[in-house]
Amino acid sequence: MSFVIALDQGTTSSRAVVYDRAGTVVAFAQREFEQIFPHPGWVEHDAAEIWETQIGVAREVLSGAGIDWPDVAAIGITNQRETTVVWDRETGRPVHNAIVWQDRRTAQMCEQLVALGLESMFREKTGLRLDPYFSGTKLRWILDEVDGARDLADAGRLAFGTVDSWLVWNLSRGSRHVTDVSNASRTLLLNIRSGQWDDDLLAALEIPRSVLPEVVPSSGIVAEAVPPAASAAVPIAGIAGDQQSALFGQMCHRAGMAKNTYGTGCFMLKNTGHVPVVSNHDLLTTVAWQAGGALEYALEGSVFAGGAVVQWLRDGLGIIKAAPDVEALAASVEHSNDTFLVPAFTGLGAPHWDPHARGTITGLTRGTTAGHLARAALESIAFQSAELLAAMEADAGGASPVTELRVDGGAARNDLLMQIQADLLQIPVVRPTVAETTALGAAYLAGLAVGYWRSVDEIDSMWQIDRVFEPSMSTDEVAYRMGRWRAAVARSLGWANQKSEAEDES
Repeated sequence: MSFVIALDQGTTSSRAVVYDRAGTVVAFAQREFEQIFPHPGWVEHDAAEIWETQIGVAREVLSGAGIDWPDVAAIGITNQRETTVVWDRETGRPVHNAIVWQDRRTAQMCEQLVALGLESMFREKTGLRLDPYFSGTKLRWILDEVDGARDLADAGRLAFGTVDSWLVWNLSRGSRHVTDVSNASRTLLLNIRSGQWDDDLLAALEIPRSVLPEVVPSSGIVAEAVPPAASAAVPIAGIAGDQQSALFGQMCHRAGMAKNTYGTGCFMLKNTGHVPVVSNHDLLTTVAWQAGGALEYALEGSVFAGGAVVQWLRDGLGIIKAAPDVEALAASVEHSNDTFLVPAFTGLGAPHWDPHARGTITGLTRGTTAGHLARAALESIAFQSAELLAAMEADAGGASPVTELRVDGGAARNDLLMQIQADLLQIPVVRPTVAETTALGAAYLAGLAVGYWRSVDEIDSMWQIDRVFEPSMSTDEVAYRMGRWRAAVARSLGWANQKSEAEDES
């Protein structure tokens, strides 16, 4: 009997999952790795540690399933997007720590590009904003700021990639330098209509073409993995950025279907089919995947701090010992007592796009308890996601309204959060039996490419519902709470300007 393995490389941990033909999890393994914060607003990872933890959990999950590499029909890879790795082709070593998607160090660079009048070109060609979130300016920073990096790039020695490229390079022992079109669409360097690297974008960011990986489909055999100590090569047949992979794993294969993933951040995607819809409400247009045909697209809204706010309660404040403890603490109070927490730890994403925003707590009184703060933290995740869906519906103009939101990710297991989300959205929130659909999507993309599964219809039939959360809050209460949330957000926006004004007054 053969299996499919998904390598799910996330922002705080590396995971591996073995699936059988029924899409059932046979074995699972996970390891966290270090988060590096060199300066305020900077976030880095050790790319070597990413590889070590990823191949480590791969070995662990095979052992847990009682199988070896020859029993694996295909490998699917899904990954934290935008995180930027640059390495030396000759040594295979990174020239700098990976710069994580959350990192804000290139905010000034983005502002300079906007001042040069380049925003419209980037929006038209890439579907993205000029924001430090994306890979292109991170790559430019490494080439400009790391000693000798640009000289090595000019000599053809350097390779750039998002984490999928880094994993494929290592799995193939340096024989393949590729990225799939969904990850490529998050770099500020890809023309999303042609699916190719764009010379105008490369020139604007001063990126030499020689560092770029080959762009490949999301589903298809793109490399042969030769893992350490493996007795046989295994096809790498599926690659997708984590949010696109989750959209695929949630069976959102038709235009108008939407999902929200609750991970370190929250990412809501709505399938728009073969048409790249341009947003008028500060959402992103992104490639969803390419699987056996033309490119498919999605509208996306990104929340930078989702599960990260729960991690902050645990690691920063110490009011919970483990992330799952937040649900009981938040449920210990009936409401947040009008306490609102805006977790703009690394700025705010859609629809605000303010890299200078900083976290704010409003409404504190002597009666505020740890329970109120925990509930406000959960509500902050739901409020931010509600803003995204409102923007998507405004872009749709009444066409193809979202009638349910499919949810996944670690925090989707939190029943209280899911009920709050349904209340704020006023539509059902649907949680599938398999909540970790990011890895599942990568497995499906890989399995389809090698014939492990015969069709999308076959895998669609395997999707099952765990629970549906129906809205129970009145529309008046929702309107009141969203209004108070927007007032709290206003205090977080433009924090750098507020700070400057305060310094001038002093």
